[in-house]
Amino acid sequence: MCALNNGVMSVPAPQNENILGYGPGSPEKKEVKAALQELMAEQFEIPLIIGGREVKTGNLGKVVCPHDHGKVLATYHKAGKEEVQLAIESALSAQKMWQTLPWEQRLAIFLTAAELIATRYRAKLNAGAMLAGGKTVFQAEIDAACELIDFLRFNAGYARELYAKQPQSSQGVWNYTQYRALEGFVFAVTPFNFTAIAGNLPSAPAMMGNTVVWKPASSLVYTPYFIMRILEEAGLPPGVINFVPGAGSQVGDVCLADPNLAGVHFTGSTRVFHQMWKTIGENIASYRSYPRIVGETGGKDFVFAHPSAEIPSLVTALVRGAFEYQGQKCSAASRAYIPQSLWDRVKSLMLAQVGRITMGSPVDFRNFMGAVIDRSAFESITGYIDFAKEHKDAEIIAGGNYDDTTGYFIEPTVIVATDPEFKTMVEEIFGPVLTIFVYQDEDFVETLELCDKTSPYALTGAFFAKDRNAITLAMAKLEHAAGNFYINDKPTGAVVGQQPFGGGRASGTNDKAGSQANLARWVSVRTVKETFVPPGDFPYSFMDEE
Repeated sequence: MCALNNGVMSVPAPQNENILGYGPGSPEKKEVKAALQELMAEQFEIPLIIGGREVKTGNLGKVVCPHDHGKVLATYHKAGKEEVQLAIESALSAQKMWQTLPWEQRLAIFLTAAELIATRYRAKLNAGAMLAGGKTVFQAEIDAACELIDFLRFNAGYARELYAKQPQSSQGVWNYTQYRALEGFVFAVTPFNFTAIAGNLPSAPAMMGNTVVWKPASSLVYTPYFIMRILEEAGLPPGVINFVPGAGSQVGDVCLADPNLAGVHFTGSTRVFHQMWKTIGENIASYRSYPRIVGETGGKDFVFAHPSAEIPSLVTALVRGAFEYQGQKCSAASRAYIPQSLWDRVKSLMLAQVGRITMGSPVDFRNFMGAVIDRSAFESITGYIDFAKEHKDAEIIAGGNYDDTTGYFIEPTVIVATDPEFKTMVEEIFGPVLTIFVYQDEDFVETLELCDKTSPYALTGAFFAKDRNAITLAMAKLEHAAGNFYINDKPTGAVVGQQPFGGGRASGTNDKAGSQANLARWVSVRTVKETFVPPGDFPYSFMDEE
């Protein structure tokens, strides 16, 4: 393939997509309501997409609304081992074509997709995230529309910057680096809770010239399928990204055993990531190259208040941080440390705010919360609530009730624990449950140390204070407790291009989604040295005299 350009290309300067407000009578509200009605009226079939072709296995799963699990939105075909192997072969067959396509031509496809999402498909994608993902319109807008658009636009800019990084050259020598795609295919495994992440995990490696086998979460196949179709409309060639929903044992086992596995881009549970890493380790001698492993696996995110904290902003951060999207964010506020001197006022205001939370169908725009994603999540989360109800070291001061008759609804629940290492202070719950430990003011430093060591995770954390000395101390004591650290703000809501996202410890490899650091993981650098006039004989000048 011949590159036709004779210029060093730049890309459009990325800017964060504006978040639409969906106020009464607004055009965007009318559009998304129309899209909701259209999607609820149509039940369609989702195939696998392998090498640009639809593949139907007949082994079907259902896409249902979390708020009304009797409502089937779609059925989807599940990949078996034969289809997964076909997807791998398709990715490998497309590799040479895709890697040799000029980088600006590759990026143009994803920039086109961003524009399609921002305009033609915004309402449909948001409506899908509301119905199949259980998001309010605002949560859908910041995720399925804005963050995904930002990922595509900013990653294109970061890719250009990465390619432009070149070494120095000396007299008579030209040194340069080539950022090659990895040798093999990338396995992208995406979660249920963010459509943007579902789109970013396969597209980021593909931007850098890699071909991908993409397994979406079984509880969120709906909007990833929309994204796959949008990418095709934007011009993505067949085989570059292969869409293979299915059981982890069917899809993952085949991909991780293949000698051409070049990388894993993962967001999901710590347990699954541990198992994948273990499997890769056991197979390490069989791979053509060492696979790149990039993963984000969750958190037990904290809000820590100093006695100088401003109470209204602290309480609002707790309520929004813990209960937006039913707490189903890996960054959600799940544990809090409140000083005794503030507790009575914090408790009073927090109970007042939680008491005003409305919960129900996301189609009713007046609701702040919806249902959790599926029965498995419902049973896991309510198990923690039941444990707290039965334990002497915990008191539920808000919520605690749940009902799965129509949808998987769990009330926003606040637990006060007298033991700072109570089960719900330590373990990831991934639901609308916040546990609070009230500490003595004089134990501020000791409690910071306790916060740091209580959880194995280190994703996000927030610290509230007016006292700058306290802020400085907290940043030092909690240096490794969070990859994204917030001062006087909730621990959720990272924005691409502003707060690169990721954490360490049990929260993942901290490769910062939506940053150049992440894209650098999907290339293999070749250094080239060209000498213009090479020497013609072996002796050096120091040899000319004794």
